[in-house]
Amino acid sequence: MKLKPLVAALVIGLGCIAAQAKDTGSGPIKIGMITDLSGVYADIDGPAGVEMVKWAVHDFGGKLLGRPIEVLSADHQNKPDIGSSVARKWMEEDHLAMLIGGTNSGVNLAMSKVAAQEEVPMLGVGPGSARLTNQDCNAYTVHYGYDTVALANVAAKALIKQGYKNWYFLTADYAFGKSLQSDATKVVEANGGKVLGSSLAPLGTSDFSSFLLQAQSSKAQILAMANAGGDFDNAMKAAQEFGITKTMKVAGLLVFINDVHALGLKATEGLQLAAPWYWNQDAASRKFADRFFDKYHRMPSFVQAGDYSATMTWLEAAKKAGTLDGTKVMAELKKMKINDMFVKDGYIRADGLLLDTMHLYQVKTPQESTTPWDYYKLVATVPGDQAYTPLAESSCPLVKK
Repeated sequence: MKLKPLVAALVIGLGCIAAQAKDTGSGPIKIGMITDLSGVYADIDGPAGVEMVKWAVHDFGGKLLGRPIEVLSADHQNKPDIGSSVARKWMEEDHLAMLIGGTNSGVNLAMSKVAAQEEVPMLGVGPGSARLTNQDCNAYTVHYGYDTVALANVAAKALIKQGYKNWYFLTADYAFGKSLQSDATKVVEANGGKVLGSSLAPLGTSDFSSFLLQAQSSKAQILAMANAGGDFDNAMKAAQEFGITKTMKVAGLLVFINDVHALGLKATEGLQLAAPWYWNQDAASRKFADRFFDKYHRMPSFVQAGDYSATMTWLEAAKKAGTLDGTKVMAELKKMKINDMFVKDGYIRADGLLLDTMHLYQVKTPQESTTPWDYYKLVATVPGDQAYTPLAESSCPLVKK
């Protein structure tokens, strides 16, 4: 019986040691990035995204609070358990100060829970699911760059206004795709449209034939691609091979410049898409893109540009806070006005969402494109308060009603 108080004391003591071990106060400050380094999203983020984090650290001066900065990286292989276990190990054993969440919403939702438990800021740049700042929000997660609500409000609403009322969804069968379909469906129905059906395709699907035949038989006007990266590219190629594009208009709800380049302008001309950033939007973005092109011989995706911006934003916040304490740095992040080559007059709301402008672009015809990677023309710019979920409608428990 006397052992019970002793065991309890040991448990409490070990807990205190673990809590105090988050930052040793010396040695390198470690920040990390966990993303898809080898799968369907590796092209839009991947190793180049990790390099953008390193660029931000270098441009910041390589040091924070008088200590050198070390960048860790890992491939989550699009598996939430791998992403969350690596995040936990880094936070508990390597004293990680900040995590950049790369692509894949399911993985980011899992890592976000770990970040909250460990009180370590996580800036999700690559994930799309709006759940990160709604029902699954927490005080240590920032959704940086775009989400499924903004994609739907900008891209889907524009098509409905053009008269495309009947929709069929081809959806990636995990958190991102389901969130995108759900958010786009709300926009379609709220604007007088109708969803005639949907198909769920596993991540990394190679054969889309059965899903496309179902879409074609629905007689819908719009084939809405609620997928991204390699899945979008493969589905588009199949849609053209089956002649789907002759009877249905394809709506790419999340399209990256990498996709347009891979598919070619002849296959994508006229496609409308929503994005927070484009390499050729202004002088600052072109300067960053030229630097990227010199190294990779291609233009950056908006996720890769966001990786740089998010890292720099956190570094500035930690510098202003004068500490690595996650709670204090998060408080500083939510006080900042963010202006750089990626964000214009943006800020992070109470629910963790970066509020910034979104843009509606249309892919140029081969004749309209005059230089390499000159693929988009601007159709509309949508202010953040019109693109994203209004704060008053957020389901995040951090938001005061």
